[in-house]
Amino acid sequence: MEIEKLIKMANQIGDFFEAYPDAELAKKDIASHLQRFWNSVMINSLVAHVKQHQGAGLHPRVVDAIQQHMA
Repeated sequence: MEIEKLIKMANQIGDFFEAYPDAELAKKDIASHLQRFWNSVMINSLVAHVKQHQGAGLHPRVVDAIQQHMA
């Protein structure tokens, strides 16, 4: 899957969890959502994007979730 599509989907997740008042819980829930509903190829592509491009184009909470819970 193209990284642009993954970024768009991940940003939709980030937008949903933006409403969480507890940022740490939001990051855990973002990581949990990705692990439950995304396949390993999708996750690995997104993690690689964060590592290689500092998460360019991704919602900040998604980047933080990946760095703290998945990388």
